[in-house]
Amino acid sequence: MKYVVLIGDGMADEPLEELGGMTVLQKANTSNMDYLATYGRAGLAQTVPEGMHPGSDVANMSIVGYDPKKYYTGRSPLEAASMGVELEKDDVAFRCNLITIKDDLIADYSSEHITNEEAKELIESIDAELGDEKVRFYPGISYRHLMVGKKGLGANTECVPPHDVIDENRYEHMPKGEDSELICELTEKSMDILKDHPVNLKRIEQGKNPGNSIWLWGQGYAPAFTPFGELYSLKGAIISAVDLVKGIGIYAGLDVIEVPGATGYLDTNYLGKAEYAIDALKDHDFVFVHVEAPDEAGHMGNMNAKIQAIEDFDDKVVGTVLKAAKEMDEDVTIMVLPDHPTPIALRTHTSNPIPVAIYCTSQKVSDDADAFNEEAVKKGTLGTVYAADLVRKLIDGEWAQ
Repeated sequence: MKYVVLIGDGMADEPLEELGGMTVLQKANTSNMDYLATYGRAGLAQTVPEGMHPGSDVANMSIVGYDPKKYYTGRSPLEAASMGVELEKDDVAFRCNLITIKDDLIADYSSEHITNEEAKELIESIDAELGDEKVRFYPGISYRHLMVGKKGLGANTECVPPHDVIDENRYEHMPKGEDSELICELTEKSMDILKDHPVNLKRIEQGKNPGNSIWLWGQGYAPAFTPFGELYSLKGAIISAVDLVKGIGIYAGLDVIEVPGATGYLDTNYLGKAEYAIDALKDHDFVFVHVEAPDEAGHMGNMNAKIQAIEDFDDKVVGTVLKAAKEMDEDVTIMVLPDHPTPIALRTHTSNPIPVAIYCTSQKVSDDADAFNEEAVKKGTLGTVYAADLVRKLIDGEWAQ
């Protein structure tokens, strides 16, 4: 048996008045995910444990089969692993967003999805000016970067994700508590460095949002994972353009497969991810495929972009994998799900249970679910499951019983 898990980040949503009370997932053409729900089993999955923040880190960790209540130490250590930054015992990794501040408002959490090349110049300038024996800055992808604090610096500082406070006054959401004075100082100094940087002046001339401030959050120490192969006795791989998801794979001992053109945005190489996943099944038992695009559209509050991202995911990823699975000599179990909701109206994550569907090419099982969306899956027989148990349920075949 082979296993493929297809994750459409942030696909789940809430009813919208402009869609006549439907969600974007209900509105979108999702014939392939509907097929999995109709000819497999469906239900809801709780990816975020009670009391934990509904981040993609927590949710995807659950889906990969690691209970966040046991393994989670913070978002940024996962990103550090993907970026090749090795953390020492007392190092604290922070996510360092390049954001746009206008009139003291947090106007854009991504600096309008600044390019890798532009962002690299900005972060290198920040490190040259602010990096020292206490903190270092490392360039990542687009607006997502890394700061490492030495000797536990900032481990207990209270920080807020910038995408949770869009269009709100930055002073109301500055870091608080232990070491917050230094973290705030770094933010303020970054604004002085970046305001007249050539990269930003050019972006402003082009009518684009500048990356005129850093924003630090999501910090933590390096986690200690039990290897996936040891937990589940299977060889696994993971495909994603997002550092935190790749970092989960690295700590889990999964093979991280890079796909050309995978961007973590609306223009990502959907088809390439599916094709690389199919190829990976030749020498892997378990493959996770993560697509970020629906989540990005949700954070933008762009309904039409999110519908398009969901339809692209369904057609180019789910459809391609499903067609190939049916043609394979070996049986294949496919699971499709978001990691969390990212409602258009809220532009941030929630911890509500998300729809999940499981289909096997050799299992003749089904239930009353006839579509893949937040409401239809409630008619399925899976009920509401704890997401960290899903990998075990797939392997044991419990989902089909």
